[in-house]
Amino acid sequence: MTVRTVIKFPNPNLKKISEPVTVFDENLKQLVQDMFETMYEDKGIGLAAPQIDVHKQIVVIDTSEDKSEQRVIINPRFILEEGETGIEEGCLSVPLDYRAYVKRFEHVIVECQNEKGETYQIDAHDLLAICIQHELDHLKGVLFIDYLSSLKRNLLLSKIKKEERRNRK
Repeated sequence: MTVRTVIKFPNPNLKKISEPVTVFDENLKQLVQDMFETMYEDKGIGLAAPQIDVHKQIVVIDTSEDKSEQRVIINPRFILEEGETGIEEGCLSVPLDYRAYVKRFEHVIVECQNEKGETYQIDAHDLLAICIQHELDHLKGVLFIDYLSSLKRNLLLSKIKKEERRNRK
């Protein structure tokens, strides 16, 4: 397994739309394992392939504390979205450990494939539902900060640029 580099906002590659996966082979299985390794290394609960600059519809999620609930989501589509909830979200691709409240659906059902190409559904509530929505947004080139006002987004961008200048000195 290999820990991959997570690209950071404002990298424009995070805005690219991901393509469906059409080949389910050993390379895909290795990529999925690398994604889990990268997510765990960065102490995340979800990672989408675009975050490691791979523009395929692949997401890995594990909301457990003991790495026991690994989920692989490939070529997803929402079957159901209902209710309302939200939490202060963060993202491995957003620097400075920035967090902000985002409204999400409380309950979602997603149809997808696993790394073997088998189709299945995930019926998710609460944190898992939020995580799925957050990660699937990445596949469409959307970050959680895109839900914020332009003022808040611009303030974040200013802070990031200031931090980059400080690090270059």
